[in-house]
Amino acid sequence: MDWPLTQMLTVKNLEVCYGAISALGDVSFSIAAGRIVTLIGANGAGKTTALRTISGLLRAKSGHINFNGEDLTRLPPHQIVARGICHVPEGRMIFSNLSVDENLAMGAYLQRDKARIAQNRDYVFSIFPRLKERLTQAAGTLSGGEQQMLAIGRALMGDPKLLMLDEPSLGIAPKLISTIFEKIVEINRNHGLTILLVEQNARLALEISHEAYVLETGRVVLHGPSPELRTNPELKAAYLGG
Repeated sequence: MDWPLTQMLTVKNLEVCYGAISALGDVSFSIAAGRIVTLIGANGAGKTTALRTISGLLRAKSGHINFNGEDLTRLPPHQIVARGICHVPEGRMIFSNLSVDENLAMGAYLQRDKARIAQNRDYVFSIFPRLKERLTQAAGTLSGGEQQMLAIGRALMGDPKLLMLDEPSLGIAPKLISTIFEKIVEINRNHGLTILLVEQNARLALEISHEAYVLETGRVVLHGPSPELRTNPELKAAYLGG
């Protein structure tokens, strides 16, 4: 199969089922290196399923997932992480009983270069200085926003080439949501990290992303540059409040 050489990630004709129920049907999208691409759509549209399938947590019924020229479709999750894809799941899934420091160490479990681990750790603290202040604190005692910072920081400790974020605004106080999204943009601009974002707050997602794919009932129904989609009348009516 031929893959576009300019794309870091290419998802092609992906079909995923939960038993007899189709969650994704013939979904295709791609992400160029250094871009922020967002998947938007209503609950149940298949956004989270797409991320879970890319990271190997779900097995595709058919289709292909290519990352930097390699087909990942049948690889287990730990091998996909080793290739450079890190997934921050919906609900954050931090280790509540472990300290902030221990959670960050878990993110680097596949890394062997101690100097690189230290460099990544310093980078995480430069992005989220609050984590350094709470290093010995149990992760479960952090606020929702701080837990999201930790979840992203833990993923960055894995030295990713592609960072996948699932609903980073979920369960966070409104005043911290803008901070989290500013940091996502900073990570992309200053670190050159490619980001695949799933976010139900379509307005916010379209403000920070370069491109967007709109999913409805497991299928891509619209794709284009985010600035253009922000002015699309149908999209505005459906997702942006008119």
